[in-house]
Amino acid sequence: MALTVGTKAPSFSTKDDEGKTVSLSDFAGKTVVLYFYPKDDTPGCTKEAQNFRDNHTQYQDKDVVVLGVSQDDEASHKQFKQKYGLPFTLLTDVDGAITKAYDVDGGGYAKRATYIIDGDGKISHVDTNVQASSHAEDLLSTVS
Repeated sequence: MALTVGTKAPSFSTKDDEGKTVSLSDFAGKTVVLYFYPKDDTPGCTKEAQNFRDNHTQYQDKDVVVLGVSQDDEASHKQFKQKYGLPFTLLTDVDGAITKAYDVDGGGYAKRATYIIDGDGKISHVDTNVQASSHAEDLLSTVS
């Protein structure tokens, strides 16, 4: 069962697709779209990532940070990001700790789910019924 709106978002610290350490606290004061997906370079996950890519300017215009999370490693993320020209950060969760903290563990992969976290670190929106090909567009109306 996913975390609920109003809950404080679990903190995390992990590596991104460039090997840099990224923590949720790095984005204090900003709205964060934290989207979980099962695996790099698979059909549904690619559609979802491309939809975020194609709508990225609109997220930037709203000063919203987009972070993708899967249990793939840094090398896989880097290749996925380069192959599809993804302009946002992908976070590694090789040990599944973030996936478990956000209650989207599918048993070795992250279930497709998205949390919007407000500037105060609280969950303001949860989407567990993700349509991969239109997800980023669908979320735009819920971010401020």
